[in-house]
Amino acid sequence: MINISSTVVFRSLYSIAGILLLAGLYILKMYNHLVKLRNRVKTDYSDIDIQLHKRSSLIQNVVDLVREYAKHENSTFKEVAAARSALNTSKNAQETADADNILTQTLRSLMMVTEDYPELKASENFQQVRSDLLRTEDEIAHYRETYNATAERYNNQIQLFPNMLVAGLLSFEEAVLFKPSSSEPFVLDQSHKLVDSNPISAKKKTTKKLQK
Repeated sequence: MINISSTVVFRSLYSIAGILLLAGLYILKMYNHLVKLRNRVKTDYSDIDIQLHKRSSLIQNVVDLVREYAKHENSTFKEVAAARSALNTSKNAQETADADNILTQTLRSLMMVTEDYPELKASENFQQVRSDLLRTEDEIAHYRETYNATAERYNNQIQLFPNMLVAGLLSFEEAVLFKPSSSEPFVLDQSHKLVDSNPISAKKKTTKKLQK
């Protein structure tokens, strides 16, 4: 009887040890997988951040050019400075997106000012900055799409069962998507004017104009 009981106990212990080993291996594997995804999210966000700060610097170049012709536009210049400061102090993707949208609106104001100065618009420096802004806008759109796809994949992984148990145990938090604010996004077109980059919104505006 003693030998039989001992055998049962040892088998139970072996079974428990096997289960714990498999659970440990699963946790280790999932941890490494989530770390790689989280690092990919950080890398993709960094790509956006680099382009946004590049764009911010280009907008400051526009400010410097406009200031030579329109020194009285102090309120617009202050708005640009405030928007750039908000971008520099943003802590996550949504705050960065909000700050960038505000910066876009200040760029819109700057471009409206340039309409009164044909010489400024025709200058080589202005044309170069405009060209750089166009390229940067394309890069931002590309990196934003890549980041959101990576962030969504990472979020799905930590929300699925049983991954969510490991994610909760090891403090993996959801990534914030890079979303535009409620204000409509605008980008520079080839005529250096700001246009609505949302095709649905643009279509609605065109329809309204035709109806008028």
